[in-house]
Amino acid sequence: MLDVFIVGGGPAGLAAAIAAAQRGMRVTLADSARPPIDKACGEGIMPDGLVALRGLGVDLTGLASAPFDGIKFVDNAVEAHARFPKGPGFGMTRTALHSAMACKAESAGVRLLWGTRVESVREGEVVAGVTTYRSTYIVCADGQNSSLREMAGLGAGKVLRRRYGFRSHYTLRPWSPFVEVHWANCGQIYVTPVGPEEVCVVLITSDPHLRLEDALPAFPAVQRHLAGLSSHGKSMGAVTATRKLKAVTRGRIALLGDSSGSADAITGDGLSLAFQQATALADAMSSEDLSAYQRTHETISNLPRNMGRLMLLMHDYPALRHRVFRGFSRSPQMFEKLLAVHTRTISPLQLGGMDCLSFGWNVLRA
Repeated sequence: MLDVFIVGGGPAGLAAAIAAAQRGMRVTLADSARPPIDKACGEGIMPDGLVALRGLGVDLTGLASAPFDGIKFVDNAVEAHARFPKGPGFGMTRTALHSAMACKAESAGVRLLWGTRVESVREGEVVAGVTTYRSTYIVCADGQNSSLREMAGLGAGKVLRRRYGFRSHYTLRPWSPFVEVHWANCGQIYVTPVGPEEVCVVLITSDPHLRLEDALPAFPAVQRHLAGLSSHGKSMGAVTATRKLKAVTRGRIALLGDSSGSADAITGDGLSLAFQQATALADAMSSEDLSAYQRTHETISNLPRNMGRLMLLMHDYPALRHRVFRGFSRSPQMFEKLLAVHTRTISPLQLGGMDCLSFGWNVLRA
């Protein structure tokens, strides 16, 4: 009899496995893929995600990576940047992160069943491959298109927005100490340093047929840096959805990561959310109170979901975006405070009334 069976071996599932094992639970994890598991994503870990990852004891020392000091918005001639208030974020390839987390899970005593497809889940029981496993808790971390979510009776939830992301890597010395977010009417391009001589470039768009090479003319600054270069490795695509579920637990079954709902990738919060949720879930299972996870999950998810809505509003209304970005350039301290809120360094209540009024005035004048 297991304490925890986790379905899904991406960063979310591995984080939950490590956290549960650290609390003395007997944990088995299964995934139909084999490591290292890749995924189209921006490959940046925000500072609050790094705090959660360090709490799991995952050591990133020695891995090919690159720190980034903050976020920079670029929209044609208008630029605005803000630094993180308490240290940098970290960029690294998804495969490097996955390998480090898989090693940590194995050393923590987690049994890893790679190449094993989970056929069904129900209260207290998982069928994986040809074997039936009995487990006190079952965690479904099998992604936003989870086939097990409805099987567990938790439904598909409500998809509020669906967009598409396309990722490529380039051998190029990072030209900026920031994650750069370039905006155009067709979408955004994220540029994340992931090594001393490598950048990750992701196009996020509402058009499923648009590809990076076709979109580049709308992003002249990125196009200049990539001129004459070809991407290397495997380019990948994925759907990014804003999804909300009524519940993320049922009985002793819990959802985790993108299977439990998600914010648009524009927030850059996917990994941070997963790591924070994993710790909260392990605490709840350890105290035998999954209702605590339901409450904490909602608290963790609200901020990125709301920030995502605000950022998508700027995507939908270019005139508003231009005014806001000019406001940021005139009031850099407001951009820095909003970034501090986004990374949970300060409370939204600490924004300050006078700063908000000053920023609003600058937006109106822009």
